[in-house]
Amino acid sequence: MQVDRSTVWLYDEHGEPGPFVYQRYAHPTAAEAERRLGALDGGEALVFGSGTSAATAVVFSFCRPGATVALAEGAYFGTGVTLRRFEPWGLRVVEYDQTKPPPPEADVVWVEAPANPLLSLPDWQAVRGHGGLVVCDATISTPVYLRALDEGADVVLYSGTKYLTGHGDALIGATVTRDPERTRALWEARLQVGLSAAPDAAASLVKGLETLAVRMPRHTETARELARRLEAHPAVLRVRYPGYSGVVCFDVAADDVRAVETGTSLIRNQTSLGGVTSSLESRWRWEGDRIPRGLVRLSVGLEDVEALWADLEEALARSS
Repeated sequence: MQVDRSTVWLYDEHGEPGPFVYQRYAHPTAAEAERRLGALDGGEALVFGSGTSAATAVVFSFCRPGATVALAEGAYFGTGVTLRRFEPWGLRVVEYDQTKPPPPEADVVWVEAPANPLLSLPDWQAVRGHGGLVVCDATISTPVYLRALDEGADVVLYSGTKYLTGHGDALIGATVTRDPERTRALWEARLQVGLSAAPDAAASLVKGLETLAVRMPRHTETARELARRLEAHPAVLRVRYPGYSGVVCFDVAADDVRAVETGTSLIRNQTSLGGVTSSLESRWRWEGDRIPRGLVRLSVGLEDVEALWADLEEALARSS
């Protein structure tokens, strides 16, 4: 698609603004990305400058001083960091096991499906029966494997930098809702705080969504096979895999983790996930003792499964 990088648009011959006025309000490339993502997820989408920007907009829109947010344990550590930035303004953040009912006093229940990197899944029946606002980070699932609005979420959140774009070439986030008032509140937060997505990032999202339904089954097929083989490997202590998508987390002895993450040649030792190229990293360096020291997060790309397994075997051999 042609990317419109304008920051302003002309008024009409009567001096009236058209649908696009100033890029921070909205722009054509973002509008197209929102249309396509909303159609996939069954709601109304908005795009933001990053997944963290989208999460920040959720806080500004729906949290007030004195509110309690129940955050899924083991969820993306950056979400907890962002939420706790609001604690001096009266927001209370508690973590809970999302496989069990959320705390009754929570005003917002923030789940992640699956949690990154522990890969637990929420108890949707308990979430639906809670009564608070339900926010679901569905970054790893994508709309291919989860339409969280159908499961009881009020707001779905994505780091579109991951699978939705799929090529590691754009920083972008998104929300999806079915309530026009909630969408309006998120749009106003985006506008007022300056959380908009750039046109080029929105264009990458459009292109990524075109191949999402093809890429995700391939990620899943390969990840399932690698998870099965890792389960049987003597150097692997535990494998975490939800059964779909392309993230597999496995534990090795803490003293061996650096040898594993630096021992691959095809699989890149780098952060992030969701790209067509496989990558892995130790997460303890970033997250500390909230996760095991020997946990390795593997993001499975689109390479040949046998080539990936040979690479993993060689790295695991170096660790023993």
